[in-house]
Amino acid sequence: MSYASSAAPDVPFVLDADSHLMELPDFLARNVERSMRDRIPTLSGIRLADVGETMRSYRGAAAHAPETVAELVALGDRLTRGPKWHDALGAFNGKERGLALDLLGFGRQVVFSSFCATKIFSEPDPDVRQAAAAAHNRSMAEFCEGDPRLVGVGLAPLDDPDAALVLIDEALRLGLGAIWIPSRAPGGRSPGHPLHDPIWRRLAESATPFILHVGSSSLAVADEWMNDGHPERRTARGGVEVIGSKDLTVICQSAQRFISVLVLDGVLERFRALKGGVIELGAGWVPDTIRRLDHAVDIWARSEPYLAEFSRRPSEQFREQLRFTPYPFEDVGAFIRESMAELYLFSSDYPHAEGGRDPIGRFRRTLDGTADGDQARFFADNFRDLFGSSDTAL
Repeated sequence: MSYASSAAPDVPFVLDADSHLMELPDFLARNVERSMRDRIPTLSGIRLADVGETMRSYRGAAAHAPETVAELVALGDRLTRGPKWHDALGAFNGKERGLALDLLGFGRQVVFSSFCATKIFSEPDPDVRQAAAAAHNRSMAEFCEGDPRLVGVGLAPLDDPDAALVLIDEALRLGLGAIWIPSRAPGGRSPGHPLHDPIWRRLAESATPFILHVGSSSLAVADEWMNDGHPERRTARGGVEVIGSKDLTVICQSAQRFISVLVLDGVLERFRALKGGVIELGAGWVPDTIRRLDHAVDIWARSEPYLAEFSRRPSEQFREQLRFTPYPFEDVGAFIRESMAELYLFSSDYPHAEGGRDPIGRFRRTLDGTADGDQARFFADNFRDLFGSSDTAL
């Protein structure tokens, strides 16, 4: 029995918009030019709970031991209730991940790295940043070769538009299906600056979505906001939750700003085939952002006349071109009622602990009373709108 047949009976496939591979220490080093091997970021110092120690224990492994695979497969559709991180089935081996998809009933699954993006996006040396991103993308493609249902996500910092196009072109040649970008003002420019138009054009023409994911900017509030005069208070930072309670309240703000500026600068108007996803940053902020953008265009169209030239309201641009993954503790049904069913995607976050033990069940409960067609959009159709259709998911 799979989730597709039991937890989502009205959906022929559950399509998963967010999962992760768990990098091993050589993930970047094995696919970087020899001259850059000693300069790229290292993954050996990960200190997230006991994840770093576990990662180092798998150093040099290509897969789990056969007996471990057998034990994990025996969990069946309870796989998400089993081991997490590197100990999960398919954590660092693409063929194993295919077994996990079979057990979970997922027709396709988008795959992000776990630790590389923040290190690469924050690298100050542009040559090192470029080399590390290229190495990441090659290693991601190797993982996804293990099963055609895996949609690998490449990295491309946009600070140097020409360098970004080189990364994007190689990622497309490698068969990767989406491009993860930082949510900062690239190179000190708005993302709507004309220098970036070749990037948006390339993504639009190739039907490749851009992605903002947790890790596209800092996860944490600045240290001064943590100075509450109570040094004895514990924070969840660095534990299984990765972030703390204060961080959660602002984690979406960088992506919210990036998307808002992208809309107001007319990028989605100019490139109607361009699509984007905002993944693992929650979705409770989305309905209010849509309202604010519609108000902004209505109110400022006279004093900022280019806004009056929009042929579609921002809310329509959102509907046609942007998609978002709610957290499993959020009320997806309420978001749909407050905005549009086309906007939201299912995600498991497998095999991260944050995805929980029953991601489909939790989302299904928030969708009780929602129309069957809207539930189908959430579990599959909106994924197809963003990432395209595939024979394995039809």
